[in-house]
Amino acid sequence: MVVGACLTWVIGQGKKQRFDPDGSFWIHGQPPSEFSDFSAINLNAKRLRRLPSPGVQLNNGKTFRYKVVSVKRESFTFETVSVSGLSYSFSGHFLKGGVLSALNLDDETPVLEGILTKYKSGQKIAESKLTFVYFGGT
Repeated sequence: MVVGACLTWVIGQGKKQRFDPDGSFWIHGQPPSEFSDFSAINLNAKRLRRLPSPGVQLNNGKTFRYKVVSVKRESFTFETVSVSGLSYSFSGHFLKGGVLSALNLDDETPVLEGILTKYKSGQKIAESKLTFVYFGGT
């Protein structure tokens, strides 16, 4: 009985699709005014040169490195370090699985959704439920 359970688990694991979301995620559509300076959420676990450094990036090029990050298909969360008193957090999930760079996604297909929160000196100053599109680099 134990052997059967073990075999079922191994066979089930073989069917599990690899998940690789490395790339940049941009707000889908017009961003809310409180996030008008927001550029992207960047994931780059493999530190590829074609992708930006991991963290949140603003339109002015300022990057907020991750203090805490957890990336899973069903749950993606992070908190950034504070830069000039500002920091960000996110709690959401991916709408697509697999290797995102191989999916041939366009800039109108949301692949991530969740709540983005902006803090000033540790106090919440903005929060919005947003969807994001994917860019895998050039």
